[in-house]
Amino acid sequence: MNYLTACFRPRLDRYTHGGSDAGGKQEGLLWYKDSGKHLNGEFSMAVVQANNLLEDQSYIESGSLSSGDSGPYGTFVGVYDGHGGPETSRFINDHLVSHLKRFTAEQQSMSVDVIRKAIQATEDGFVSLVTKQWSMKPQIASVGSCCLVGVICNGALYIANLGDSRAVLGRAVKATGEVLAVQLSTEHNAAIESVRHELQSMHPGDSNIVVLRHNVWRVKGLIQISRSIGDVYLKKAEFNREPLYAKFRLREPFKMPILSSEPSISVHQLQPQDQFIIFASDGLWEHLSNQEAVDIVQNNPLSGIARRLVKTALHEAAKKREMRYSDLKDIDRGVRRHFHDDITVIVVFIDSNLVSRASNVKFPTISVRGGGMNLRPN
Repeated sequence: MNYLTACFRPRLDRYTHGGSDAGGKQEGLLWYKDSGKHLNGEFSMAVVQANNLLEDQSYIESGSLSSGDSGPYGTFVGVYDGHGGPETSRFINDHLVSHLKRFTAEQQSMSVDVIRKAIQATEDGFVSLVTKQWSMKPQIASVGSCCLVGVICNGALYIANLGDSRAVLGRAVKATGEVLAVQLSTEHNAAIESVRHELQSMHPGDSNIVVLRHNVWRVKGLIQISRSIGDVYLKKAEFNREPLYAKFRLREPFKMPILSSEPSISVHQLQPQDQFIIFASDGLWEHLSNQEAVDIVQNNPLSGIARRLVKTALHEAAKKREMRYSDLKDIDRGVRRHFHDDITVIVVFIDSNLVSRASNVKFPTISVRGGGMNLRPN
């Protein structure tokens, strides 16, 4: 391991950026914004890169949720965990909020329907991009992303999810003073028995719709998640052919989409005992349980709490490989993916006094995009 870390120790001077915390700071492969204010309280963000190109993308915006800037006002949170490349997660980060604002303006309110339409418009936009680029860049058909969205508006918390990122609420129990973890998102991963049953019921004639390989359940033996944005090669048969890499091509053509772009959406009326929500890609939940993450947030200062969660997950990743955190931290991007995934965490604190305000109370728009390492040109 000492030999490995010596070989792959990055030149940290290339990666470390100073400056104010207004847009976040970067230390090696870790980007963070320790604290900021949103319409309903405060927030903290952190991202650690493991892939050669950062495949996690994230975003928080607070203020008007309508393209007309007339309200309703609220807070939007997005965590997009890409796979196969960064193209889909970046596309979602560039387009989803604007679609949401357009549909909110049309309906003059926030709703489950607005969120569903915004996600579908984003999916449609990416499929159009794949169609345009297919002849020059066919592998873009195999790129996809999970999509976790939270919207706080008018005292309600909307959670929409495709894939296996997760939103967990920290809720205070008056009688005991404990803060309990409540999972708010529905996950779509073939490791979950109900997801396998759903796939089998939708594809009754396909005995290989889910395959167990090396103790991991995968849809068609290829991918763990059953719902996503992108992954067009498993949604439209015309993109599952040459010149797509052979490892992605199915032996038999399919007539109906194998993966879905339909999100699971829930609405939660916020209560005074609701303290905070942790939005995170599955890179965090590989190493921490819901309650462990909630306990860390509850028992530590607000400022820097997302960074603390990421670092705790990295310590756990190092421990699993019987190495020191300091050695793990020195391993460069790309190679680092053998030890942990990209990890994105956004912790949104809820001030019940601010939540009770009407959604037409104006708030200056703030927006922060989760960062990653940008190499200087050679």
